[in-house]
Amino acid sequence: MAALLLVLVVACALFVGVLLWVVCSHFFTAHIPAAVDHPVKLWVLSCLFQLLVTWGTILEKLRICSMPQFVSFLHDLPPLKQDPEVVVKDLRFGTIPVKLYRPRAASSGLRPGIVFYHGGGTIMGSLKLYHRTCCCLSRESDSVVLAVGYRKAPQHKFPSPIRDCMVATIHFLRSLDAYGVDPARVAVCGDSVGGSVAVVLCQQLLDRSDLPKIRAQILVYAALQVVDFQLPSCQQNKDVPLLSWDFTFRCICYYLDVNPVWKSTIMEHAHVPADLWEKYRKWLGSENIPKRFKKRGYQPVPPATPNENACLETNLLLDLMNSPLIAEDAVISRLPEACIVSCEYDLLRDNSLLYKKRLEDLGVPVTWHHMEDGFHGVLNTLDMGYLQFPCSRRIMDIMVHFIKGL
Repeated sequence: MAALLLVLVVACALFVGVLLWVVCSHFFTAHIPAAVDHPVKLWVLSCLFQLLVTWGTILEKLRICSMPQFVSFLHDLPPLKQDPEVVVKDLRFGTIPVKLYRPRAASSGLRPGIVFYHGGGTIMGSLKLYHRTCCCLSRESDSVVLAVGYRKAPQHKFPSPIRDCMVATIHFLRSLDAYGVDPARVAVCGDSVGGSVAVVLCQQLLDRSDLPKIRAQILVYAALQVVDFQLPSCQQNKDVPLLSWDFTFRCICYYLDVNPVWKSTIMEHAHVPADLWEKYRKWLGSENIPKRFKKRGYQPVPPATPNENACLETNLLLDLMNSPLIAEDAVISRLPEACIVSCEYDLLRDNSLLYKKRLEDLGVPVTWHHMEDGFHGVLNTLDMGYLQFPCSRRIMDIMVHFIKGL
C-alpha cells in the first residue's frame, strides 16, 4: 500500500512539474498577437497543445510511443458528435479508410462533391478530429464530402500519405454516380498540409482523360513549399501558436526523414543548389509579397552558400509533391480555379500569397480571403465551445459560399 501511494505521489508530482514547466516556458517563448480575437483563449489552447506535445515527447524518449501517436490518441478520445442533418458512412477504398458525408434531406439533382484532406503536418489530424468540420461543410453547402484518412508519419513517411489520397480520390471520381455527385462540380479541399495535397493532386490529375476534371481547389492556410523559410511571414510568426518554426521543422523531420542537424541550414536555405535557387527565386522571392505584409518587421536574408551534403540529404524538400508551388508555368497555368484563405498570424501565410500571385499571373481565376485576426489551425476550433474563435466561422462561411457558386 505504501509503495502504491509513493507511485501516485511521484506521478502527481511529475504531472504538476510538467504542467508548470509548459506554462512557464510558454509564457516566455510563445508570441500571442494582441490583434487576435480572444488572445487569452489562444494562450490556453496553445498551452494545452504544448502540454500534449511535451508528454508525447517524454513517452517518445522512453520508447513507449511516438509523440504524434500520443497526441493523435488523445485527440481522438472524445466521442463523435452526431449531426441529425448529415448521413455519415465509414467506408474503405481498398485499405484506405474514408468518411462519406451527405445531407440527409433529399436533393432534386446532383450535388457538388468535395474531397477533403485534413491537416496536421502529416503527423497529426484524423478523420475523427475533422468530423465536425466535414459535417458542417456538407450540411451548409449541400455537398457530398469525402474525407480521406491517409496514413501518417512517422510510421508512414513520404510518399505514403499522398499515395493514399491519390488512390482514394481516383476511386471517388470513378464512383460519382453512386454518391449522387455532379461530375462537373468536384472540388478538392484541405487545410495546412491537406491544402498541399489538394494542389499536388490537381497537378497529378491534369492529364487523366479517363477521370472527371477537378472543378476547383479550396485551400485554407496551405503548406505549399518547404524551400524558403525566410519569407516575411516566417520571420514574423515563427513563435506564434499553433505552428511555430520549431514544430514545423519537427514535422519535416518525421515525414521526410530529414536529420535534425540541418535545421539552421534549411532556415538559411543553404539546402538549395545555387542554380535552382536562381530558378525558384522568381516565384518565391519576397518581392512577390505585397508591402503591407512586411510592416510588422522583415529583414531580407540572402541565401547562404549551399551546403553540398545538405543539398543531397534534403533534396526531397524540392520534390513537387512537397513543394507544388515551384511547379513549372505550363502546369500551374492549367490548374482549376482556386479559393484561397490565408491568416495574418501564420508562419505559412506567404505560401498562400505567392501561390495566389502565380495563379493570377498565369490567368487562373482566384478568390482570396485574408483573415486579419487568423492564425494557423483556427479552423479546427469550429464548434469547440469556449475555445472556438470567430475566425473559424468566417472561414467556413467562405468555403460554403464558394462551393455554392460552382
